[in-house]
Amino acid sequence: MLEINAQTKLCGVIGNPVEHSLSPAIHNAAFQKLGLNYVYLAFKVENLEGGIQGIRSLGNLRGLSVTIPHKVAAVPLLDEVDPTARNIGAINTIVVENGRLIGYNTDASGALRALESAGVKLERESVLLLGSGGAARAIAFALAADGRIGRLRILGIEEKERRGLVADLRERTGLQIEDASLIEETLQQALRDSTVVLHCSPLGMSPKVNETCIPACLLGRHLTVMDIVYNPLETRLLREAKAAGCKTIRGLEMFLHQAAAQFELWTGKPAPADVMRSVLESRFS
Repeated sequence: MLEINAQTKLCGVIGNPVEHSLSPAIHNAAFQKLGLNYVYLAFKVENLEGGIQGIRSLGNLRGLSVTIPHKVAAVPLLDEVDPTARNIGAINTIVVENGRLIGYNTDASGALRALESAGVKLERESVLLLGSGGAARAIAFALAADGRIGRLRILGIEEKERRGLVADLRERTGLQIEDASLIEETLQQALRDSTVVLHCSPLGMSPKVNETCIPACLLGRHLTVMDIVYNPLETRLLREAKAAGCKTIRGLEMFLHQAAAQFELWTGKPAPADVMRSVLESRFS
């Protein structure tokens, strides 16, 4: 166990609630593995503006994770925001650099890292995004900034939300985008024409583990399917996709890689992803 002293760098998560957060366990395990004099704590923050002002006065603070409900509200309170995070309209990471607070969204880069780590080639592929909420928004802008995919199709249940996301993507990026309501007719056609499917809704999350938005009969072995839900580790969608011969990627991988990206922003060192994955898996085994 590393000694905490006056030189210890502080990281943490701010949100409300934070009692359920897995971030302290995975980040502290990573700091320990590399022998870094860092510690990560969870802070329940109700008054975000006051919390940000307090952050500015802590000399040893290196960075923060930002979770619900502060991801959007934190943006105007920072000194600088990464371009992709600004397009998304939300951050999940703050880095303190010479007293300045800089915002990033590693949910976006975490999704791309999860795909790349699984060996998925994105060049000129047709990607289907299911959902249009915050996670879908982060992933869509990450794909647009990455610039490799050929086409993005977005199917969502909430029409106003979906249309808002599509309008923002068309205004701010050059990505070719199609969108429609998430119904079986549009889903069947979209799955036929796509190679990568990214499920970005809460369907299938514990305790409603028997829910899925893709009937098993529509899944084909030409598809790579990633589900961002990580509790349970293998959702019904992933089980049925695997049975249909699809390549599958667990939501835990996106969660892991967004955390690894945070770790690297704060420390400047490669994250020990295997250690972080082991901690996560132990919480859901």
